[in-house]
Amino acid sequence: MKGGFQMSYEATEYNEAISDLFIAIFLLSFLVLALAGYIFNALIYFKASEKNGFSDLAYIAWIPIVNIYSLFLLTASGDDDKAIRAAALKPTLIFTGLILFLFLIPLIGLITLPIMFCLWIYYSYRLMYRWSGDTGKAVLYTVLSVITGGLFHAIYGLMHMNQPFKA
Repeated sequence: MKGGFQMSYEATEYNEAISDLFIAIFLLSFLVLALAGYIFNALIYFKASEKNGFSDLAYIAWIPIVNIYSLFLLTASGDDDKAIRAAALKPTLIFTGLILFLFLIPLIGLITLPIMFCLWIYYSYRLMYRWSGDTGKAVLYTVLSVITGGLFHAIYGLMHMNQPFKA
């Protein structure tokens, strides 16, 4: 050998095994965090629905994809219960359509991701406003939720899920 570095076959297999292990650990960590986030959000929406007059629909918070209706229901406004539920149904159908569009036409459907993110931000703001009763605090809490990847939303929601809305 003339002054160069030669990698052996065994070292390459070892590097691939380590690389596969890191990928597996990353994916497992992602799945565990996603499951924890799902459980926390479901618990928050379930308890908030019970506390704020939607106990008959609180169970929806535990059903995947359908549970987005809980968020829209908690943030909807209207004069009576029927109007609030109708107001919550419209964004639910829009959001569900965006999810379907994303999965049915993946390349073009990627356009829906920023739209869904903006919807999440807007309705997260509305939920924070309902809990805090203050526009300034709601904006701050929403910005903190975005910066922390939803962690602040979960923590604030867990702290306030058993309290009636202020606004």
